[in-house]
Amino acid sequence: MAAEMIVDIAKSFPGRFTVQARFSMSIQPPTVLILFGPSGSGKTTILRCLAGLEWPERGRIQFGSDIWLDLQAGIKRSPQGRRTGCMFQDYALFPTRTVAGNVAFGLSELPADVQAGRVAETLALLQIESLKEVKPAQLSGGQQQRVALARAIARHPALLLLDEPLSALDAPLRARVRGELRHVLKQLAVPSIVVTHDWAEALALGDQMVVVSEGRVLQQGTPQEVFNRPKDAEVVRIVGMETALEGRVRESIDGLAAVDVAGILLHALAEEGVGPDVFVCIRAEDIVLDKGGIGATSARNRLHGMVKEVSSMGALVRVSIDCGFPLSAVVTRSAVDDLQLRPGVSITASIKAGAVHLVPRRDTAVTA
Repeated sequence: MAAEMIVDIAKSFPGRFTVQARFSMSIQPPTVLILFGPSGSGKTTILRCLAGLEWPERGRIQFGSDIWLDLQAGIKRSPQGRRTGCMFQDYALFPTRTVAGNVAFGLSELPADVQAGRVAETLALLQIESLKEVKPAQLSGGQQQRVALARAIARHPALLLLDEPLSALDAPLRARVRGELRHVLKQLAVPSIVVTHDWAEALALGDQMVVVSEGRVLQQGTPQEVFNRPKDAEVVRIVGMETALEGRVRESIDGLAAVDVAGILLHALAEEGVGPDVFVCIRAEDIVLDKGGIGATSARNRLHGMVKEVSSMGALVRVSIDCGFPLSAVVTRSAVDDLQLRPGVSITASIKAGAVHLVPRRDTAVTA
């Protein structure tokens, strides 16, 4: 049986809500777990409670056979005793220390020669050896991110905690560093928890995903499971991306990528460096349904399928379709009546190439 970390904690905020987090994750083999939710949902509070930087009013945290927290039994393991490595979204680098000095921070209990070896090892892992004498102000955003991550892992933590690790980067750099971060997390083989509200980061980095809203855990599963099969309308609203499918880029011509999804070819806008293995992501509101399957359209993709389920979302209606793969569309109630949408009805789904988003898929040959 795989070793797990089991979390069951409660922490209240007067006038707001009570964080009530219950979830588990594999630590052997190491897993990357995503805490996903909107700003202010309690994700960072959960992370700080795991690190021992905040204390819940009730709860228990067990890491394998080691009890970090059991308030009923009077057990409160210190942050140092938990051996966690933390990286926060502002990186919190010391401006007067060099890169090597920042990475060495927190290793003071080790002999000098061990400290030096640990710093050299970590700088080499993250390929920043040439920056060891540079101060943070002279570094780019991506370089600062690597230094902050190096400092977090130099202590050889049992658990790595990353709070919005890419939020300080601009969009183009974030897309590139996202893939690099996943590669580093794989190399480290350390169980990790990553806080994010970005669906592309969740898909690119995570093995497991916990959706959090107002302090409550709404759903847990693989990122793909959560995006494809959200538990309810609240999860649909939070994740904001209802379809996420595994695909493989076959070719890219004239700015369009042809992507194989379950034997069906879809067209998406080609992005440099994306592929061949990808997640194909489609928002429900970007899908247009019709019954005729003919007529002028600027859509590059026309998929014929069958309605599997029609479910109310208040003013709108969610339509689940089998097109050879599952597809989720959102339409108005009048569209349901006009198209006579019900289980078993044949339908055509049209999707513009620009509405098909490709996210690099991690190497599935590597055991998480």
